[in-house]
Amino acid sequence: MGSVPFGERVADLGRRSGGTFRERLTRVRGNSGLALQTGVAAGIAWLIANDLLSHETPFFAPIAAVITLAVSVGQRLRRAFELVIGVALGIAVGDLLILLIGTGPWQIGLSVGLAVVSAIFLGGGSSLVVQASSSAVLVATLTPPTDGIYLGRFWDALIGGAVGLTVMALLLPINPLTVVTRAANPALDLLAYGLRDASAALREGEASRAVEVLDRLRAAEADLTTMDEAIKAGRENATLAPVRWRARAPLAQYLDSAQYVAHALRNSRVLVRRVITMLNDGEPVPPTLVDAVGALGESVELLRTELELGVEPEAARGRALSAASQAGRAYADGVGFSGSVVVAQVRSTATDLVRASGVAHEEAIRQVRRAFGRHAPSIEP
Repeated sequence: MGSVPFGERVADLGRRSGGTFRERLTRVRGNSGLALQTGVAAGIAWLIANDLLSHETPFFAPIAAVITLAVSVGQRLRRAFELVIGVALGIAVGDLLILLIGTGPWQIGLSVGLAVVSAIFLGGGSSLVVQASSSAVLVATLTPPTDGIYLGRFWDALIGGAVGLTVMALLLPINPLTVVTRAANPALDLLAYGLRDASAALREGEASRAVEVLDRLRAAEADLTTMDEAIKAGRENATLAPVRWRARAPLAQYLDSAQYVAHALRNSRVLVRRVITMLNDGEPVPPTLVDAVGALGESVELLRTELELGVEPEAARGRALSAASQAGRAYADGVGFSGSVVVAQVRSTATDLVRASGVAHEEAIRQVRRAFGRHAPSIEP
């Protein structure tokens, strides 16, 4: 560290800080719709419970509304219902027990224990159990009942949950395609640029550049997880919100493609590892093999564009088949041991991308085999 000039360290820190700041701004922009939904839902829930129904300090209404919207992003719709029911259950158990046995440490413990038992008895998951127990704690410590059972807080929780779902479905439904596109693009970009850079590393004979590509591809699992969760959440939002029903078909394309994009990423990591070995061992690099790897990257870029436009990814499919064809020529031109593995991985990745374009398994294999030609290596896709 001491050998690095101070000015360079300051500049590097500035670049990293700027990148972090930009990433944070991107996350804020990506979740601005959720922030708007949550604020509006909390305000409406309080308005209904406090002003229209005249409930006394109905803080459980906005809490339930916020919980409902927060969990609905990237989670199953059932989880949102579980949380609302958990809040209502904890309130009911806390109100009843504290009224009967008073307040104190053991009363709080008993209220929480019975709330958990009730949640488990109802067959709820961890979300319901956590919300039931935390709501019982709030009732027992902050606002214990004194003049009989007060059902208003129970209804406040249900009102808040209903308002949250209504805002999400009818008043301010987030465009699921926008959410999914924003989540999917980083993973697709990383794969596309990785394959393009791997092609450049092959062309220039730079094993160190291929190592950098491999490191980036290894770090892509988090992006794939984010994409998968966003697609599932988007489908739920499109199902729930009538104004977003038209988005269901494009979302289905994303969902069908996601697993094959994940397969393509993992096959690409194997491909790049063999590119590194191939370059380090000084094996021959036919220009057609360079073109084949580059065509895979172009196929991923086209896939991203066509999925975003909601059209059938025909151009991406054609480029993937072109990659398989170039790999067949490279195999015929002559490659070493690692080169033959790279060829096989090009073929496997091409099959993944053809499948991501909407082609059935057997048909994808047939198309790739035909594009590859008769010079097929022993490793099948």
